[in-house]
Amino acid sequence: MMLVESAALFFVGFGFLVGILFGFFGLGGSFFVTPALLVLGHPAEAAVGSGLVFVFGTSIAAAITHQSAGHIDYALGILLIVSMAVGIEAGRRVLFWLAGKGLADVVISIAYVVLLAAGGVLILRRVHRDRFTDSIERRAPPVFKRYALGRLPPRISLRSDMRVSVWLVLVVGVGIGTLSGFLGVGGGFLMVPSLIYGIGISKSIAVGTDIFQIAGSSAFGSVRYFQQGAVHFTVVFPLLGGSVLGSYVGSRLTDVVDERALMGYFAMVLLLDSIAVASKTISHIYGIRVLHDLSITLLFGTAIVVAALVVYRGGRTIYRDSTG
Repeated sequence: MMLVESAALFFVGFGFLVGILFGFFGLGGSFFVTPALLVLGHPAEAAVGSGLVFVFGTSIAAAITHQSAGHIDYALGILLIVSMAVGIEAGRRVLFWLAGKGLADVVISIAYVVLLAAGGVLILRRVHRDRFTDSIERRAPPVFKRYALGRLPPRISLRSDMRVSVWLVLVVGVGIGTLSGFLGVGGGFLMVPSLIYGIGISKSIAVGTDIFQIAGSSAFGSVRYFQQGAVHFTVVFPLLGGSVLGSYVGSRLTDVVDERALMGYFAMVLLLDSIAVASKTISHIYGIRVLHDLSITLLFGTAIVVAALVVYRGGRTIYRDSTG
């Protein structure tokens, strides 16, 4: 009984840390939870399904906070929900096909190693070039405007005083949704940059709209994985219990802390988590215990450090404003 309670408390604390990162960066929830479940030995299907349920629960609290702050473009969000749902179903079918072949654990682990490493490198490059959000909007036109797909009718008006092709939104949603259904991620790590750098909307609207669409699309994915019995609620419920408060804190700090000061740290977290998943995979294949311990230390240690940095920076800014 004590062991069960200790495990529950551990996941509550971890959920709180991940919730802070999810609410603040608009990404990161599934980037930590699904790899963590893989590292802890959960089957790939259960890790992905549980990750989607966690993302759904966390995104609800974060979406409410962003809605109250006026950060959501509902027309864009609904289009993304529909297209993401189509992609999630495609990704789910691929994953269960691999599971039937006995390849799901290895393929998902390798995919996370590559994805986390690629995400970390890309973010570090943007940090190095100092090309985030506002500076991008001033210096360069949105990337998708260069292509014919971005100009095809019909087009919808966005809250950021611009128009975008419905077809472009649908293609982006289906593509990212497929990855979401396959890996159990919310898709924010791709969606937020696509909305900011590809379409050209502001950072706060991009994060709020992305979290809104994650709430809708991950609900669909959660139901589909639940129908397959691929959700471990004994893990998900404690994670959600901690993440509700964490996502509220992170969402409130979005307008307080300049994320450019912390994106370099977040990139390093992704790179270290890539090493963690790789270590887990190798340790399970060859039975090397020290690599398993290394993977757990890296995965959970990085979440603690970056979440603490977000809260510290936010608290310092709020204190300075209140006394200044």
